[in-house]
Amino acid sequence: MPEVGQEAPDFEGVDQHGRTIRLRDFRGKKVALYFYPKDDTPGCTKQACSLRDGYVQLQQAGIAVLGVSADDVESHRRFAEKYSLPFPLIADPEARICQAYGVWGERTLYGRKFLGIRRTTFLIDENGMIRRVIRRPRVDQHADEVLKEFGLA
Repeated sequence: MPEVGQEAPDFEGVDQHGRTIRLRDFRGKKVALYFYPKDDTPGCTKQACSLRDGYVQLQQAGIAVLGVSADDVESHRRFAEKYSLPFPLIADPEARICQAYGVWGERTLYGRKFLGIRRTTFLIDENGMIRRVIRRPRVDQHADEVLKEFGLA
């Protein structure tokens, strides 16, 4: 997993609108890059809706929001439409981006072990450097948490 002070690994992926998203295109902006396990599940929905509800504040603070999960583009489209999510959700079905950020690995849910995404948010500065890693984000207060961790709340 990349650590604070390291350059954020660049990536390229496709969002829910079929647009190609590259991290390098966000140079000059702060980025909240959040990895979440699955579209339209309770915790992931709370997290996405928190970011949606705080989106204007995040934008005013100069923070771009990018979500990543292993779901496909169509799943992201449905999820974004259902909850009016205004930010890109990047499809990573081969888990390449997740592996580059060290968030793909063994998880346990209800006693069952499986491979999946560990919910993690990377706060990246205008120069592409990782400034904070939130390893267990508070899903229902994530927008406020991002602002606070960037020192803007």
